[in-house]
Parts: sequence; C-alpha cells; structure tokens
Amino acid sequence: MAERVVRLPDVGEGIAEAELVEWHVKVGDVVREDAVLGAVMTDKATVEIPSPADGRVTWLAGNVGDVLAIGSDFVRLEVDGKSAPATEAVKVASPAASASAKKPEHAASAPRVPASEPPDAPRAQPSAGPLHHAGDRPLAAPAVRLRAREAGVDLRRVRGTGPAGRITHDDLDAHLARGGTATPYPTQTAVTDIKIVGLRRKIAEKMSIASSRIPHITYVEEVDVTALEDLRAKLNSQKQPGKPRLTLLPFLMRAMVRAIAEQPHLNAHFDDEAGIVHQHAGIHIGIATQTPTGLVVPVVRHAEARELWSCAAEVTRLAEAARNGNATRDELTGSTITITSLGALGGLATTPIINHPEVAIVGVNRIAIRPHWDGAAFVPRQMMNLSSSFDHRVIDGFDAARFVQRIKQLLETPAMIFIDA
Repeated sequence: MAERVVRLPDVGEGIAEAELVEWHVKVGDVVREDAVLGAVMTDKATVEIPSPADGRVTWLAGNVGDVLAIGSDFVRLEVDGKSAPATEAVKVASPAASASAKKPEHAASAPRVPASEPPDAPRAQPSAGPLHHAGDRPLAAPAVRLRAREAGVDLRRVRGTGPAGRITHDDLDAHLARGGTATPYPTQTAVTDIKIVGLRRKIAEKMSIASSRIPHITYVEEVDVTALEDLRAKLNSQKQPGKPRLTLLPFLMRAMVRAIAEQPHLNAHFDDEAGIVHQHAGIHIGIATQTPTGLVVPVVRHAEARELWSCAAEVTRLAEAARNGNATRDELTGSTITITSLGALGGLATTPIINHPEVAIVGVNRIAIRPHWDGAAFVPRQMMNLSSSFDHRVIDGFDAARFVQRIKQLLETPAMIFIDA
C-alpha cells in the first residue's frame, strides 16, 4: 500500500485560501474514485473536492470552519501501491454558488459510477449506514440538513445509504414515510452553540464591514404604483409564449437606469482606503436574493443595454440559479448598485445596508391599497414605499433625495420609462 496526498486545488484566480465548510468522509472511510471528499468555500462560491483514486482515508486537514491555504494538504489516502502520483492537486469544476436548494430526488441519491465500469454495468445497492451516537455529526448535504431542520428530524436517527453512510434526500423521505418522529422542541433552558461558517460567515463579515465603515443615510418615499400595476397586468396578459412574467423589478431597473444617467456618481464603488470613487459607465444591478443557505446577490450586467423583457428574463434566470446553487462566481460579483426586496413581506419601511463597496442601495417595500387624496376626495390607490440607503461620505442628502424622487416620477408615470425626453 502507498500514501497519496490530495492537495487543496486552485479554486479561483487570485484566491489564496478557502474555508472548509463540510466533510463528506471521516478517517477510516473507504472511498471510490470521484467520490466527494469535502467542500470548501471562497467568496460565496462552494467547491466540492473529489477523490482522485480509490483508497482509504487516513488523515483530514482540519475541522469545519477552518481556513486552508490553496495547495496545502487536504486529505491523505492509503491506496494501492500501483497508484500514482503520490501527491496531487485534484481538478475541480467551476465554482457554483453555495446557495443550495433541494435537488431532484433522482439526482440527489444517484450513486457514482467508477470510470472503470461501463455505464450499464450492474451495481450493488448501497447498504444503509449505522445510526449515529449523540456526539456524532451525520454526513449530509446542506440541502438535506435544511429539510431535516424544517421537518424537525434528528439526522442521527436516519440511516444513510450514500457513500460512507451519507444521508440523502431519499433516506430522509424513507425515514418520514416510516413514521419517523420529529425531534422534540428543546426546553427553555436549552442552549445550542452554532458555529458560524460558510455563506453565513461571509454574510456576517460583509455586513460588519458595511455597517462599521459606511455612514448610512436612509431616505423613504411613498410611490403611487397604480398605473404601473395596470400596465404590468396588461403586459403579462398579452405576453408571448416563452417570455417571463413581469414583476415590478424590471420596471424599477429601467427607472434606475434613467435616473443614473442623470446622476452617474451613484453608480460607483468607493475605495475608502485610497480615497477614490470609481464611477462605472456600465450599470450592473445586484438583486439581493434569499436562498436556503442565506442571502446572495446575483448581478444583472449592463442593465443600461437591456429592455424590459431582457431585464425580467435575466432576473428570473439568476434567481433560479442562485436558489439551486448553480450560479457562478462571476454571476455573484461585480454589482455597482443593488436592489433589495422582500416582496409581500416588505413591510412599510426598511433600512437597507449598502452592499460594500457600492454607494447606494434601493429597497422595495410591499404594495398595499391606501386612501390617497386626489385634491377633491380620498380614493383607493396602490401605494408602495421605496427605502433607499446611501453612503453619506460621498452622497449628499440632496442628491439622494433627487435620485429617489426621479425614480418615483418614472414609476408613477410609467410611459416616461420608455420615452426619451
């Protein structure tokens, strides 16, 4: 037998380190070639590291939450003496967003076929792994853990049929179908320590930087969107097959493009260490998107060159990719201004935190029918508040108000969005 060292591969240009977010194996496990050993994260992207050969795990690099250097030892395997090379940095696929949603059941539990076997070779069904003890951490993907938490199921009571006893969606379904009981709620004196790792830690770090370094000014304005909602309903009722359903966001994006053309300094990054504002010609709008594992911001690039339907299609595509964990690192970086919306949960007003190093963020609150004075009587109108925050170091209150008022004017008279003055 011989030892084979698997090194942490280069997971992105300019990346020097990555955070260990999950182990799929433990010391002593026997793994097959291409089986997933573990997962690391960098800049909101998660990469699974596969095994380069059949072997037995003899050493792991660290614990979940540890930061590992690119090129450092990741896993050591005991392999057949004929295997080579002794040390290898495995190749990985392009990083995908760590926002993991539940995968289709046939994809979640499909066993890997070793490269040496023909596609139609018969394979033995995996045997169920043992139940886990109180101190053990069962092997399961983040999406499986999320489903288990929502269902109140203790994964230590579920038998896994995946590699090394890994619990799959099918295993969880089978447990529930057998009448598996939910975990009782903890008493009021119970304390659970949860280590902040992965995407949640990235979010925490970014929010801390934005809150501590940017003096925010938040401006809230009421917008009458009755005419806009009428137009949106008509366009949706007459849309051609294959076109996406229009939400409010594409209209807001087009309004922001018009407003930014008049105030281009709001479409910028502020390098506060160098004291330089980088004003961008291209308008790359980030769309804050909630996923099963946390908030990510996919980016609609060059919104200035997109018409209404193109904006809608790209928002739909990016949101689906982010929630399914398929968005690439390039699709999650590079925004120059951001929109944040909680849809029907948007409340009356919010205080959005700027997506550092940007200088502005536009927040959308829920639409509600409110009485509105038209000069002669109160009439029911569909009203919505915009809650927008600005970096007060480089954006004055007057400019912030002028920007929001221009967006308000365009949304209240939607024909102006599409007509050049």
